[in-house]
Amino acid sequence: MEFLALLLFALIFIALMMGFPVALTLSGVSLIFALVAVQFGWFDLAFLQSIPNRIFGIMTNPTLTAVPLFVFMGIMLEKSKLAEQLLGTMDEVMRGFRGGLGLSVILVGALLAASTGIVGATVVTMGLLALPTMLKQGYCPKLATGTICAAGTLGQIIPPSIILILLGDVLSSAYQQAQLEQGIFSPETLSVGDLFVGALFPGMLLVVLYMAYVFAMAVFRPHTVPADANATIPPGLGKRVITSLIPPLALIVLVLGSILGGFSTPTEAASLGALGAMLLAAAKKRLNLQRLQEVMRGTLQVSSMIFLIFIGAAFFSLTFRGLGGDDLMHDFLTNLPGGVFTAVLMVMVLMFIIGFFLDFIEITYIIVPVVAPVLFMMGVDPIWLGIMIAINLQTAFLTPPFGFALFYLRGVTPPSVATVDIYKGVLPYILIQLSVLVMLAVWPELATWLPSVIYQD
Repeated sequence: MEFLALLLFALIFIALMMGFPVALTLSGVSLIFALVAVQFGWFDLAFLQSIPNRIFGIMTNPTLTAVPLFVFMGIMLEKSKLAEQLLGTMDEVMRGFRGGLGLSVILVGALLAASTGIVGATVVTMGLLALPTMLKQGYCPKLATGTICAAGTLGQIIPPSIILILLGDVLSSAYQQAQLEQGIFSPETLSVGDLFVGALFPGMLLVVLYMAYVFAMAVFRPHTVPADANATIPPGLGKRVITSLIPPLALIVLVLGSILGGFSTPTEAASLGALGAMLLAAAKKRLNLQRLQEVMRGTLQVSSMIFLIFIGAAFFSLTFRGLGGDDLMHDFLTNLPGGVFTAVLMVMVLMFIIGFFLDFIEITYIIVPVVAPVLFMMGVDPIWLGIMIAINLQTAFLTPPFGFALFYLRGVTPPSVATVDIYKGVLPYILIQLSVLVMLAVWPELATWLPSVIYQD
């Protein structure tokens, strides 16, 4: 009967590839499959009796409450034109350096990632603001578009990140499930704060490697990265640097500092961030009733989509488990030659390949709940696995044909830039992300050392 679990997985994957909505596909296909299996005596409907409790648990989960708050914060900061002011100021600071505008794009991407965490908004905003200037200055279209796409995806790994919140919830449940199946009754679990702290070093490493790549291109292939002809320092630059950098840095300290310092939970920090974003917009005189309605409407749309996927994933996970899928996956991964190394490698390769076709939320709620409990029972560190998965899923935004960052940028790119240039431009950054995955595999301390220091007894 376990082959039915694989059939269910295949049917859902096919339905998603055909373009059906994710949430409705997860719940609809799972429910129909379960009802058909009941007629042949292959499935016990008792597995679905816990659906109401699952839904109630999702809607009252204090961790997931942070999702709409961080989404609100990101959309509010987008409306306050933070990126436009930051990019303009950083361009003036880096003026005169070969590749200075490219380096500015990466730095602004990192700052926006730490203050908004919304990939689509960052890519579109920097595509509108920076790409025309980069092309006018003579940047290679492949380098310019690749840099903007990669900088925009930093919001996936640099906290506060929506994917880290979702992963924290999924991996926490998987960790508790693994402990129960091993007969371990411990209050110890995985928190979103653990993943936030664990992602700091890898996120900064990505920023450094991105900048190193642009610098290397400026040194070894200077024709692709021109020098700015206007190298004069504009008057009043110091004041603009202070007024541009202090607000986002203050917000970053408010949100991340409160979490790292143990003063607040991620959800409480998200509420502070939402309030801080409103105050920042008000200080820039960009907060009014109409804009607040736009932000709230956007927050409702994004949050509703995410929570509907949560509910659909509950149908899928219970049906998959009722068909013996958990046992099938456990037997498959534990019997692989090479033990834990091969099992983790297999999971990472699978996620990378599926990332060519599916979104990170879909992978988080389809693949992760299936494989994570098995890996935890094999002794894999939960924080390390969470950061590995997060960086792996970050590549899904850049890998064609369905990389969302590619679509976002294509929508605001002038017709003179070919789509193939965008695809070629992101390839070096995909390789950088994969190299960071390898570094994490070799040196797990990159993700686990800081949490062990901050949260040590």
